[in-house]
Amino acid sequence: MTLSLAHITVDSADAAALAGFWSELLDLPVDEGASAQFATVGKAAGAAPALMFIQVPDKNPGKNVIHLDLHAEDWHQYIERAVSLGAKRIGDFDEYGAQWTTLADPEGNLFDIGAA
Repeated sequence: MTLSLAHITVDSADAAALAGFWSELLDLPVDEGASAQFATVGKAAGAAPALMFIQVPDKNPGKNVIHLDLHAEDWHQYIERAVSLGAKRIGDFDEYGAQWTTLADPEGNLFDIGAA
């Protein structure tokens, strides 16, 4: 038996709203039955891993422990798209032979978009 990654789970104040942001950014559907308490993105479309959003009353303050690293050939285009969808640009980095931008989604969860 092999252990496999099923979901990347994100604590949120409004699961459906945050799922909508990530759905638009990743061009994957919000799965049926999304609510303020629970939502998934891409599960029905066969994305692996799927994103899962769960409403949590008291999110941990400060930096999230787990974040998404996204990459693409035309990565600058996706940074601008993320910002237009409501992300906040945190900083640009060129270190360790890699280039990326750190952003925060509408609820402040950090993620990176970098060169493929």
